[in-house]
Amino acid sequence: MRAILLSGAFSLIISLVGTRYAIQLLSAKGYGQEIREDGPTTHHTKRGTPTMGGTVIILAAVLGYAFAKVLTRDLPTASALLLLFLFVGLGLVGFLDDFIKIYKQRNLGLRSKAKMIGQTLIAVVFGALALSPWLEDDRGTTPASQHISFIRDTGFVLPAVLVVLLIWIIVTGTSNAVNLTDGLDGLAVGASMMVFGAYTFVNIWQNNQWCGQPDITYGRCYEVRDPLDLAIIAAAVTGACFGFLWWNASPAQIFMGDTGSLALGGGLAGLAILTRTELLLVVLGGLFVMVTLSVMMQVTYFKATRRITGVGRRIFRMTPIHHHFEMLGWEQVTVVIRFWIITGLCVATGLGIFYAEWVAGT
Repeated sequence: MRAILLSGAFSLIISLVGTRYAIQLLSAKGYGQEIREDGPTTHHTKRGTPTMGGTVIILAAVLGYAFAKVLTRDLPTASALLLLFLFVGLGLVGFLDDFIKIYKQRNLGLRSKAKMIGQTLIAVVFGALALSPWLEDDRGTTPASQHISFIRDTGFVLPAVLVVLLIWIIVTGTSNAVNLTDGLDGLAVGASMMVFGAYTFVNIWQNNQWCGQPDITYGRCYEVRDPLDLAIIAAAVTGACFGFLWWNASPAQIFMGDTGSLALGGGLAGLAILTRTELLLVVLGGLFVMVTLSVMMQVTYFKATRRITGVGRRIFRMTPIHHHFEMLGWEQVTVVIRFWIITGLCVATGLGIFYAEWVAGT
């Protein structure tokens, strides 16, 4: 528990202080955000706001975790290193995307195929290592499981190849979902902060009811790998998001860019996979699911109506859905706060389901 508090506190301080200096540095170098021309006109005033702030979130989380491990004189576990690999790896893909946008002074960075190749490479390596027998602990448990899981592993077992495919879908889907949500000041980082906070509690509970403890009754315990270390990372990312939100809240003085959104999405996907709660992430991250579905519905409906009638029609005025409410006249701050409320409800529901399953089985 001491390491969890230390990692969260250190990462918060590093992020809070570091983001301030990042704003100064990025502004001096002219690393500003390009704004899409077809977006809400109120966003045009944001052109030139420093971007790539997600670099601070990544550094703060990694350093916060490292400081906590050093101070508690403990070594990193395989699960923690895998999660950091996914978190930092997807952040690097986002960094390349942001850098190209700045260098070429356009709103489009990496081409969609190039970005997907990068995400796929990181996800497949993560999945293969997470299932590798080389990373089994002394109880024969690998970081990831071949079972389909909701709150814990179910009885459905998949071949390793299909599990890696499922991991790829979860990682790319979640990272892109957070990326789509990152369209208003503070929206994505605030929502991510709540979900990472939820996973901190999930991991603490799993550690207290871990099957690796000799005094736990098997059957209701959690068959996971390194839950305490995962809680330390989740707390570190939560703290980093808190510190960054201070500067990213409306009116934002810095954007996290794809560097931050892809890293945060990858971190959430990794936690879901390593804690055996893949399907629970759909509930906890309900806002990200809603935003992604709005885009999918818009694109599908537009293409279908254009094919049938010759004229494409839209369900929403603009997607992702938070821009739809802006087009209806809602103030940006109003949209963000209400979407945070939705996230809070999703997190409360997810944690309630998680705890209720344990209570029902005792």
